[in-house]
Amino acid sequence: MNTPVDMSTKSTAARLAAAQVKAEALTEALPWIKTFAGATIVIKYGGNAMVSPELQQSFADDIAFLRFAGIRPVVVHGGGPQISAMLKRLGIESKFKAGQRVTTEEAAEVIRMVLSGQVNRDIVSRINQNGDAAIGLSGEDADLLLANKATAEVDGEVIDLGRVGEIAQVNTTVLTELLDAGRVPVICSIASEIGGEAGKPLNINADLAASAVAKALKAHKLIMLTDVPGLYANWPDTSSLISRIDPNKLRELLPSLDSGMIPKMTAALEAIEHGVKQAHIIDGRMAHSLLLEVFTSEGIGTMVEDTIVEPAPLGDGHQANPAEAAPTDGLNASNDSNGGRS
Repeated sequence: MNTPVDMSTKSTAARLAAAQVKAEALTEALPWIKTFAGATIVIKYGGNAMVSPELQQSFADDIAFLRFAGIRPVVVHGGGPQISAMLKRLGIESKFKAGQRVTTEEAAEVIRMVLSGQVNRDIVSRINQNGDAAIGLSGEDADLLLANKATAEVDGEVIDLGRVGEIAQVNTTVLTELLDAGRVPVICSIASEIGGEAGKPLNINADLAASAVAKALKAHKLIMLTDVPGLYANWPDTSSLISRIDPNKLRELLPSLDSGMIPKMTAALEAIEHGVKQAHIIDGRMAHSLLLEVFTSEGIGTMVEDTIVEPAPLGDGHQANPAEAAPTDGLNASNDSNGGRS
């Protein structure tokens, strides 16, 4: 005779096992939460992660988690898939040169409408499902992003990209005020032209816009979500994924990269060269990739860094205010090359 299975006991055991896994994940995250408490992290959001509703909500939840963990996130976004879809709908051809979208005046108006009026609103709305912290901004608001027209060089020839800009100034006062008030700035990557006509914005590559914001804020991290797992040393060999690279090696590798990766890795390199401690290229197609990169020692994707960052040790909770005892840059740095990945 078979002994009947006690389903209630089995169900309880399964629930406890699942809860224990969650507890272990939170425990692993704790040192990193301590390390980055009060830190400013700039996140570039774009690519196909913006198309899937599930990934959109996953990203929004990650941003809310960062804020509740005491981190100061700033989101800078593009909207390539949405822009391409709208331009196609309107019969306007999309062209790319040197990894950037060639932007006519007509296309610039469409890009402004899509980024500021649609994509930005959607991101803000999703983040605010976990509170009322997110504030949507255009680069044109309060002269947040000021830019000059940009050109590109392809095979030694200078290419006119149209209404494409290169950021010259970032209004950090506005951003700092919002961050100090506990807000999450969500910035779409269009800018006013320095000395240009009113109502004629410049389209900014979102990777380069995020890098400019990170540099201006002296952010601790720049994280760029993209459509690939990271940087490959020998693409398309998927076994050549680079987990960690220093600025000098990246500088050597840059000319050989695919045109689509050049703006991303240039943005990462420029950020590091201007005081941002770590820049990350991660796969935005993976749910909660942002949390995996920030709060686990293994991390995912590719990290560019000049200084090894270690997780804060546990067991020092007797300080009245641990944040006050932390280094002034909000990070605990170490020269130990075997230090944990963050």
